Amino acid sequence: MIDLTTWNLSIPEGSPAMTIETPRLAQGFKDQYFNAETGTVFFWAPVTGTKTANAIYPRSELRETYPDGTLRNWLYPAADNTLRATIAVNQVPSSGKVVIGQIHTKDSTSPMVKLEFQYKTSSSTGNIVAKVRMRPDDETGQVVTVATGVALNRNFSYMIHLSPKGALGISAAGYNWRTTVDPTWKVKPLYFKAGVYVQDNTGYVTEGGKVTFSLLEIKHATL
Repeated sequence: MIDLTTWNLSIPEGSPAMTIETPRLAQGFKDQYFNAETGTVFFWAPVTGTKTANAIYPRSELRETYPDGTLRNWLYPAADNTLRATIAVNQVPSSGKVVIGQIHTKDSTSPMVKLEFQYKTSSSTGNIVAKVRMRPDDETGQVVTVATGVALNRNFSYMIHLSPKGALGISAAGYNWRTTVDPTWKVKPLYFKAGVYVQDNTGYVTEGGKVTFSLLEIKHATL
């Protein structure tokens, strides 16, 4: 079973989009956008779904919290920080793009890391692409293809790891990429996100992103 006691959930319903708080989520919340009954965790976000404040795309996505529901934000020098998941992307919108994991930044619309599945119709497979802002004031960031040739409905694992010294490692589908972020990130509170954040907002109600997680865990190991 995936532990949901340290997450809240944003679903693409209501205006702005609704947040399911941690205690309710841990008690077995389910709806058309989210279901964890079978031991795996299923996310669905249609392109027609409502959006969180300041976002332009809909999402069904978990956000890191403490067990009482308080938002968890951390400074990377304080621990060894890891988000690990095993997932299958089951459906993509017409843009082909869904975000499946993030290191986000408190009080900002720009995350440090976005891990994105990008489906290519020509090959009928997807690439796993990392979008990384090396500094907090970096507006464009670096775009890196971590893995290629990942089919829909195929299980693969990913990991996003940020060490106390700022070493950032991203692995996906058996491939690895590493860098070191700028020390100006040290004072910025960060948090993990995981789920399906659809990079599209036009189309039919049946169009969207669908992802199934069979493993999802966070660790903040103090050294």
